[in-house]
Amino acid sequence: QVQLVESGGGLVQAGGSLRLSCAASGSIVSINAMGWSRQAPGKQRELVAVITSGGSANYADSVKGRFTISRDNAKNTVYLQMNSLKPEDTAVYYCNADIYYTSYLPPKNFWGRGTQVTVSS
Repeated sequence: QVQLVESGGGLVQAGGSLRLSCAASGSIVSINAMGWSRQAPGKQRELVAVITSGGSANYADSVKGRFTISRDNAKNTVYLQMNSLKPEDTAVYYCNADIYYTSYLPPKNFWGRGTQVTVSS
């Protein structure tokens, strides 16, 4: 089985920075796109950033210029560097990845359980 485990969340003041990590483990053949989404209380989950296996990244308009997504393919890990944090960035952050867990089936989308990010004003 495949697991995604996030870490790095916490409480930070507005203007501060946090770095989230998400490590994939288990029966992994290869990983396609990896991404981060977030869900604030009472709101729908929204895509924050996504990165392809080749390193091309896309961001939600709300985080462009402040957040940077990166990945270490050797470690099956994706990161989210969050700078200039705002109270409206407060949410549970989830990572997901399209993972080949066998060589004869299409990739499956896996999700982590999330990590809380709280930005105080």
